[in-house]
Amino acid sequence: MRVLRRGDAGPDVAEIRSILAGMDLLPPVTGTDDYDTFDVSVEHAVRAFQQRRGLMTDGIVGPATFQALKGASYHLGSRPLSYMIASPVHGDDVFTLQERLTELGFDAGRPDGYFGAATERALKTFQRDMRLTPDGMCGPATIRELHRLSSPRARGGRPVFLREQEQVRQAGPRLRGKRIVIDPGHGGDDLGAVAGGLREADIAWDLARRLEGRMKATGMEALISRGPNHSPTELERAKFANDAGADLFLSLHSDKNPSPRAQGVASFHFGNGNGTTSTVGELLAGFIQREVAARTGLQDNRTHYKSWDIFTRTRCPAVRVEIGYLTNPDDARKLGDPAFRDIVAEGILIAVKRLYLLGEGDQPTGTFTFADVLAHELAKAE
Repeated sequence: MRVLRRGDAGPDVAEIRSILAGMDLLPPVTGTDDYDTFDVSVEHAVRAFQQRRGLMTDGIVGPATFQALKGASYHLGSRPLSYMIASPVHGDDVFTLQERLTELGFDAGRPDGYFGAATERALKTFQRDMRLTPDGMCGPATIRELHRLSSPRARGGRPVFLREQEQVRQAGPRLRGKRIVIDPGHGGDDLGAVAGGLREADIAWDLARRLEGRMKATGMEALISRGPNHSPTELERAKFANDAGADLFLSLHSDKNPSPRAQGVASFHFGNGNGTTSTVGELLAGFIQREVAARTGLQDNRTHYKSWDIFTRTRCPAVRVEIGYLTNPDDARKLGDPAFRDIVAEGILIAVKRLYLLGEGDQPTGTFTFADVLAHELAKAE
């Protein structure tokens, strides 16, 4: 599809307006002549939708926003659902199915709106227990049973994310043996943000190598998702982490902005605006945010939930960190200093350690050191 923005017109714009009107973000269809025009009201509605869904809030309908808009037009029962390996079915109806299966005790995996293998397994088990044909097809009979059992008394919490927390608890406080995928953003011909002689891809790569060295020193298995001259897609990066059986996924980026006054560090985790969030991802994002901000003096731009592919398609908790703005003179000066990147790497490592400590022997933010981590690992080994 073509990218749509203010000023565009055509039947694809009319389709978007119809979907937005169906969500009460635009007035209902009136048959006016300009209904196929992407005007200011459409841009505002798109921004509202993007903010609600944890997408990049730019008012532009690119592939990710278009997919989310199309997905929002479906409700459970509006179409049959089944598992497709080549192109997974996606939409709000799939998300609702995953939520209901999980609430009923069937492990459909992370509720992400994609009908994958875990969703099919859970659906077949549900169908078998309900004495339906276990064909993995969510049709009228299956939907009737889901509605019948999905009363308030049958609904529970967020078991998939409780399992995430329990896995962290059972993993114990030691870092040795933990498998972490470090994902330096961009790479190859994709340089990312470029300003003042600095390139985001280079900074992310250098930071990833510094973090890799520190993690391996603690006994962790640190894997980097790309080489210096390679730029995988987000889906390829997620597949790398899934195939590796990663415990955590850490994506490293820097930012840019037309205004040189934009500055600081921000951290992101999985969340979709429907109240679903990765509790471990959110916890780790908070630890990273506080440690990096406290140690570097970068402005604290807080943590945020997003529904980016890098979060929805990884099976482990994932965090993305935007470390400074290359378009801000002060941030750029810091990022260009190798000693500063050492401080950032240490802060991220300490944040991971805090996650596995779960409050045990913790210290105030910004005070735990790499030497403390090594000493703790040695003590736990004895």
